[in-house]
Amino acid sequence: MPAITVDNPLVLPRIDQPPAEAVGRPVAQVVDAHHAVEGAGFEVWRPFPGGVDARLADPFFLLDQLGPVDYGPLQAVGAPWHPHRGLETVTYLLDGVVEHHDSNGGGGIIGEGDTQWMTAGAGILHDEVPTTSFARTGGRSHGVQLWVNLPAASKFAPPRYQAIPGGELTLLSSADGAALVRLIAGELGDHSGPGVTHTPITYAHASVSAGARLDVPWNRDFNALAYVLTGRGYAGAERRPVEAHQLVVFGPGDAVTVGAADRQPEDSPNLEILLLGGLPLREPIAHYGPFLMNSREQIVQAIEDYNAGRMGLVPAAEPSR
Repeated sequence: MPAITVDNPLVLPRIDQPPAEAVGRPVAQVVDAHHAVEGAGFEVWRPFPGGVDARLADPFFLLDQLGPVDYGPLQAVGAPWHPHRGLETVTYLLDGVVEHHDSNGGGGIIGEGDTQWMTAGAGILHDEVPTTSFARTGGRSHGVQLWVNLPAASKFAPPRYQAIPGGELTLLSSADGAALVRLIAGELGDHSGPGVTHTPITYAHASVSAGARLDVPWNRDFNALAYVLTGRGYAGAERRPVEAHQLVVFGPGDAVTVGAADRQPEDSPNLEILLLGGLPLREPIAHYGPFLMNSREQIVQAIEDYNAGRMGLVPAAEPSR
């Protein structure tokens, strides 16, 4: 799991320990992700929707862990052209390389540690596929896609694309240097990530060394979730055991605790975990396939607009790398 790393986390800015009076968030629920095959045949682990009450994940609607999977030559698959409206798709890649195109002229190559942040807004077509060279040789592919719901006032915002190279993530260390935190968007203590969001959220990827513990301050108005990509450990001051492909739903408070078990699996020397939370929208949700709106009438309109080509057209193919 290359992602973005440093040889010595002690040289990074530190995340201050939560103050002594901070209220640690208890673990309310641990959910197993559902395993499925999506798109053109790629494997996903999905903790929500389905595994947890949508109100607890709000403003997030979907979280997919894509892999990890090792492809042989000519085996790699992706997501062919499809539409979106009413949401933001955030793709964070840990291993492999993906080529993205959209009908608004955005896109590019997403490599290890990179994030692509696509605001579908009023509507857009896009695809996410292996590059020609990666498809030819094969290799390990591992990434995460998060759907962030847009508030009603932004459902029809103009589409927007943000490319966030791994080198632009905010790299932080835990107070003792035993955890490396990559802040993609939002705030942790006094630190901010590069992602520009319509909805206030915090989104980070932490690598916690075996036997170490990570305590971070958390916005009391946000919900708080943690998803284990690989490894094993615990969550909360009560040390609730967690392992790969499990989602932790925290209760109220203003600090989050996760820790890595003393012994980790051979293929994951650290606990690799996503930390995410946001300000709930508390708005009606109407969902159909790639559309996330507020009413059935808006879903019907989205389907009609897509069929009429009003969300854009698939551009002419260009050679990939």
